[in-house]
Amino acid sequence: MIVEEGFVKKCSRLVSRYLNTRVVFVIDVLLSVLASFLMLLAASGTDKGAEITPFIILQWSIASGVFFAIASIITRSYRIIIRHSTMRDLANLVTVVTLSELMLGAVVYIVEDTPLSEILWLMLLDSIFTFLLLIVVRLAMIVSYDLFKSKMRERMNIKRILVYGTHEKSIAVITRLLDSSHYDIVGFISPSSSDKRIRISNFKVYHASTEEELNSLATDLGLSGILFTTEQDAQTEQDRLIQMATSLNIKILVVPSINEVEGNNLLHYRVREIKIEDLLGRPEIEISIDEIKKRFSDNVILVTGAAGSIGSELCRQLAQFNVKKLVLFDNAETPMHNIRLELEDTYPDLNFVPVIGDVRSVDRLDFVFREHRPSVVFHAAAYKHVPLMEENPCEAVHVNVIGSKNVADKCLQYGVEMMVMVSTDKAVNPTNIMGCTKRLAEIYVQSLGLALTSGKQEGNTRFVTTRFGNVLGSNGSVIPRFRKQIECGGPVTVTDPEINRFFMTIPEACRLVMEAATISTGNQIVVFDMGTPVKIVDLARRMIELAGFVPEKDIPIVFTGLRPGEKLYEEVLSTRENTDPTSHDRIRVARVREYDYDEVKAIFEKMERLALDVYIPDMVRLMKETVPEFKSKNSRFEIYDK
Repeated sequence: MIVEEGFVKKCSRLVSRYLNTRVVFVIDVLLSVLASFLMLLAASGTDKGAEITPFIILQWSIASGVFFAIASIITRSYRIIIRHSTMRDLANLVTVVTLSELMLGAVVYIVEDTPLSEILWLMLLDSIFTFLLLIVVRLAMIVSYDLFKSKMRERMNIKRILVYGTHEKSIAVITRLLDSSHYDIVGFISPSSSDKRIRISNFKVYHASTEEELNSLATDLGLSGILFTTEQDAQTEQDRLIQMATSLNIKILVVPSINEVEGNNLLHYRVREIKIEDLLGRPEIEISIDEIKKRFSDNVILVTGAAGSIGSELCRQLAQFNVKKLVLFDNAETPMHNIRLELEDTYPDLNFVPVIGDVRSVDRLDFVFREHRPSVVFHAAAYKHVPLMEENPCEAVHVNVIGSKNVADKCLQYGVEMMVMVSTDKAVNPTNIMGCTKRLAEIYVQSLGLALTSGKQEGNTRFVTTRFGNVLGSNGSVIPRFRKQIECGGPVTVTDPEINRFFMTIPEACRLVMEAATISTGNQIVVFDMGTPVKIVDLARRMIELAGFVPEKDIPIVFTGLRPGEKLYEEVLSTRENTDPTSHDRIRVARVREYDYDEVKAIFEKMERLALDVYIPDMVRLMKETVPEFKSKNSRFEIYDK
């Protein structure tokens, strides 16, 4: 089977290339000679051609071939791909034939003592014979090629696909994929039933309103997939056509954007299977871009964790807002180098400074604040992987708790206008170390803000905390893990059949963070409406279906059990919390328990000493005393809840 497939592929490549320019040139010259020979042979049987001898036939045919070759070289008519011939190529062919006949007639008139009327008669006949023979042979080659290609595609199991839509991008993709060794375009599929009456580029336009109609269409055409030329089209059809297609095991494909095309050669055009993030969720959340630009333009902005998933996207978006200076702060060298190169390439006029540093280092933070004097700080630096932090609780406290405290203190010390802290829904009723450390960070920032408001502390910094769920594409997201498992043939591993999560794209989350910073009055915990939570097992099944496989049959799903500290569902708000609306319908302000700053400060000093000395039991007990709703799940720290 492998040998046969290799042979077929070689044959396909041979057929794809058999009409190169040199071969086309030789064939055309030979056809010109043959046409002249046949013409003279036919003419010799008429009254006008009584004097045409075999020698004349030979002379004229050879001369015809020579002059046709010269005319072809002059016009470069042979530099075509016959299977893609157009009306322009036919017009060029007329030019070649005419030019060669004029040269041939002129030479015959000069060399031979032949009446001009006879020469013109022979030239006319010769040009007609030559042109018709060239056209007939070309048509025969095209038909033969199509038949051969069809047979090859059948043997190579090439996917037959429909292109979605009838707009310019849909039509343009036809040219790119006509000779694809993977896909055979069989027509267009339109969302409008009225388009069924038209044809585009000799392809029929189809329409399917129901799953039954699509199934019938797929059966008739031997359909394997539907190709979307834009991600916007895919999102529009996610609840209709895509849902019907996936239930019928029809693969969904999408053309990549220009920057997704491999290499520097844009002619290397490919399609990719649609990404799950192209379809997940809801319509994109709208924000007030103009207000955000006004808020952050001409400001010095510091982003901690600038090389991470959220931090780097914040930098990308802030780079578009005409900021005075963008300071990137992170301790990860290689990711920082990567985001630096990206910003240099994408935003050459951006004034930005990459700084290697750790939020745990008070001295390093002091240098950054003293040197650059930021007016706005986005604090995105954090440890976030639940199992790792469950195994390394002291490090989680160092970074997420003490690190956040250090950043907040420096904001106050250097008169920063606003600090925006990126938190997580895992901070609500935490069941793990990571979630509790993020809640502790919230507590410190909020208590410091309240102390400023009440006059217990001096300063004008506004503290805003943003809380949201999982972001697609972030480091550690289930999406890339599932995709890799599917590529390897499975199984896809899910911890529990009932586990669910809220999802948001990274750009969307960052835009909402900036929006929240713009509309917040300060000292608030802002929560985002992330829609309906998604079951992880449903997400896994969806990804398997989109990859063209049948869940459990082609790709098994294996349940591995909850990891240490993991809970079945995440909350955005605890049961004791209520929310107040804001000017944005997807952003609300949480009313949470208030803490006294002096008490929190004393607790944090004690917690820092315990973390530095790695007194894990005492440190965890103190965390649970400070955050009484922290109840460990599937963890070694459950004993401290008793």
